[in-house]
Amino acid sequence: MDTEKSKNLKEVIEWIACIIIAVVLALIVRHYVFTPTVVNMPSMKPTLMPKDRLILDRWSITTGKEIKRGEIITFEAPTVTDPEKVKYNEDNPVAEYSYVPKNIFSKFTYYVLEFNKKSYIKRVIGVEGDTILIENGRVYLNGEILQENYLADDVKTERTGEFYNITVPKGYVFAMGDNRKESLDCRAFGCVPIEKIESKVLTRFWPLNKLGKV
Repeated sequence: MDTEKSKNLKEVIEWIACIIIAVVLALIVRHYVFTPTVVNMPSMKPTLMPKDRLILDRWSITTGKEIKRGEIITFEAPTVTDPEKVKYNEDNPVAEYSYVPKNIFSKFTYYVLEFNKKSYIKRVIGVEGDTILIENGRVYLNGEILQENYLADDVKTERTGEFYNITVPKGYVFAMGDNRKESLDCRAFGCVPIEKIESKVLTRFWPLNKLGKV
């Protein structure tokens, strides 16, 4: 009888160990390699529509691959996003990130499980050293009108904050949504540090008629 109990206990322990290993591996893949997500907001229309389901490439960020203009990225939302509350510094036009988890548990739940963490999905318009000027409904990149074929025909880029005539600092990017009228982005809160970028959009897998690379 004792032998049978020991055998059953061993099987239970083995199952628990397998489950723990599976969960850990899933979290590692999700955090460092790739993860699925769903688009919730209209800020990237018409490129991405609400309820589109995507696969995000996190491996590129993990391995430090270059962030390029035109790529669609996700990043941690800044602490302050309201244009009326953002502190604009002409010499350092960057977004404010002041929230820092206090202990290991809160860091794990925030950065790995992503509880209570808000992220934005936008398109990279400028990288470090680029000059950005928004004027007369157009975007000027390094002194030339930026050709944005991904925008809807009637879209104009308006100023929604103080960050409309800047140079992107080292280690930062300037990103905007394709649906400029309904996008809260770097125009309002400033350039985003590369270290806050979470992923690049790899592909769309739903709806099926739009399956493929974005």
